[in-house]
Order: sequence, then C-alpha cells, then structure tokens
Amino acid sequence: MNFQHTEDRRMLADSLNRFIGEQYGFETRDRIARSAQGYSGDLWNRFAELGVIGALFDEADGGFGGGGFDIAVVFESLGRGLVVEPFLDTLIVGRAIARSGTEAQKAALGALIDGSQIVALAHGEPDGHYELARVTTRARRSGDTWCLNGAKAVVQHGEHASLFLVSARTSGDDDEEAGVTLFLVPSDAAGVSVRGYRKIDGGRAAEVTFDHVALGEDALLGAPDAGFATLEYAVGCGVLALCAEAVGAMDVARDYTLEYLRTRKQFGVPIGSFQALQHRMADLLLEIEQARSAVINAAAALGAERQQRERAMSAAKYSIGRIGTRVAEECIQLHGGIGMTWELPLAHYAKRLVMIDHQLGDEDHHLERFVALGRE
Repeated sequence: MNFQHTEDRRMLADSLNRFIGEQYGFETRDRIARSAQGYSGDLWNRFAELGVIGALFDEADGGFGGGGFDIAVVFESLGRGLVVEPFLDTLIVGRAIARSGTEAQKAALGALIDGSQIVALAHGEPDGHYELARVTTRARRSGDTWCLNGAKAVVQHGEHASLFLVSARTSGDDDEEAGVTLFLVPSDAAGVSVRGYRKIDGGRAAEVTFDHVALGEDALLGAPDAGFATLEYAVGCGVLALCAEAVGAMDVARDYTLEYLRTRKQFGVPIGSFQALQHRMADLLLEIEQARSAVINAAAALGAERQQRERAMSAAKYSIGRIGTRVAEECIQLHGGIGMTWELPLAHYAKRLVMIDHQLGDEDHHLERFVALGRE
C-alpha cells in the first residue's frame, strides 16, 4: 500500500503549516485559549476560507477530501499549533450527519464547512466513563414529539454551539448498544441550559442539561434505537483526528527539547553531549515514529469494515496515550525545572498531550476495547 501523500494533501499541509506559523504563534494561541470565548471567530472563518474544514468531508457532502489521510494531515498541522478552534466536534458531528442524515439535514453541512455554524457533540455524561453505549439521557416518544431529559458533560465549545448532536436512550438498558438514538438539538430550544467553563489545556467546554426538551421527528438523526453505529463511526473519525493532533504536538515538543539540549550548557558543554541524555532522546524519537505509524495505520483503515476500522482506531489511541504521556514527561524532565513554567510553550504541549489521552477514551480503555474487538 502506498502511504505517500497526494500532491493535494502535501499542498494543504504546507499552506496550513505556513498559516499557523505566521498567524497562530504561541502568544496568539495563548491569548485565544484564555479568552472568554475560548476560540477566535475571525481565525475560524479564515481556516474555513483556506479550505481546512472542507478537507474533512467528501465531495458528495460539499468538501474536497474526507479520507483518513485528509483528516490526519489537517489535525497533525493543528496539533503543531495547539489550535483551539472547534475542528474536532465539527468533524464528528458533520461525519455523523453525512452518514445518517436526511437530505434536509445534509444540506446544512455547507454551514459547517464554511464556518458559519458551530456544532458540538453532547454524548459524555457526568456519571459515565468512556463506553460509547453508556447512555442514561432519556428520550420518550409521544405521538410525533420526543421529550428529551438528561445531562451531558464536557461538551466542547458548548457555550457557542448553535446545534448539539445528542445521544439519548430510547429503549433498553443503560449499557446496551441497541436503543441509542441520535438527535440534532438547537441550543436555543426550550429546556436546554448550558454552563461553560475554561479547560485545563486551553479553550472552553460546557455542561449541558436537557429538561423536557420537545423535539419533532425532524430532529432524529437516523432511525430510532439505531444510532450507535453512526455514533461509533463518527467518534472513530474523532479518535483518528486526536491521534494525528498528538503526533503534531509530539513533533514540536521534540524540536523544542532537541534545541534545548543543544544550547543549554553545564560544565562548559551542551548537555546534549551527555550520553545518558542522548540515549533518552533516541528512545523518545523511536517512540514518536511508532506513534506516527499507528496513525498511518488508523488513517488507512478508516474506510474498512467495522471490526478492522475500530481495532485500528483503538490500537492508535492506545499507542498515542502511552507515548504521548511519555513524551510529555521526558521533555519536561530534559528541560529541568524550566519545563514546568507557564511561559514556556513546551509546558502547554505537554499538558495537551496528557489531556488527549483522556479524550474519547484513555489508553486503558482502548487496550481493553482492542482485545474485546478481536474476540468478535
């Protein structure tokens, strides 16, 4: 199999890396991440104008990419800049709509691709863990109307989303795959309340509560009780995106650390000349390349049948969780005490790598899931 990027993907990566390097420096990123909004609307629109969002979707859905390697290229570049704009949820929600939406629902994808609409995935729950089938939010049908009740936790950019993709249980036990239904819920619907807060690694998230929210049949995404397959696929796209983002962040952390080892002197010589530190850095470089290989494997498997696809995603997320944490720890230690200072960009990359492990399932969860999928 040829893993070389196409000319279009190389051009996209070059233009995106150049834009981030020129317009999204660390000081700019830090200011945006600390802001009350948690992202920059102006830069979000400029990313859309560059075609970055469109690269995440198929041509049939109004984009010009949509493959696993398109997702990986975009998010690796975003990881290099620690970009906090709402790319991840736009990808997850958009791919869910593209997979299971009605023609009217799919027509709204254009607003996602041009950056004019912010959307968010509302799936995780306050008392839940990482199991996708674990859904306690309830939706009950009464004639042509659904009544939605429940709470969702850590909804990325939830304060500014105009539309939520909500998972709710319409039948079965709380942990069953069957009985999960997906709804597209406007954020201004009666009964929807949002409480926002700042995230530890930059940007904002929210707790979202649904209190007797009345929804029509047009809010259904796919068939009732059959939303799990769509949710699993869309979240799988998000897992691939996070893994690629982590590789981009690892590359920058590596470069910062190599530069520090070359310039920081002790006993009159660069500390990079010490053999013990050289060995630690060599081991780290090998680990980063292993992480890159895992992302390549996952990107290649995005279009495969379900078991192969999901095993590749879990394998990559497990590798990224383990390696990302090690990269964060080693780079901080090789920098010494200065590595923990807020003013040093490296500390923010390390923090982001640790937090990526906890998004959409940590390494322990995905190792267990990989094994379980192999038994099916």
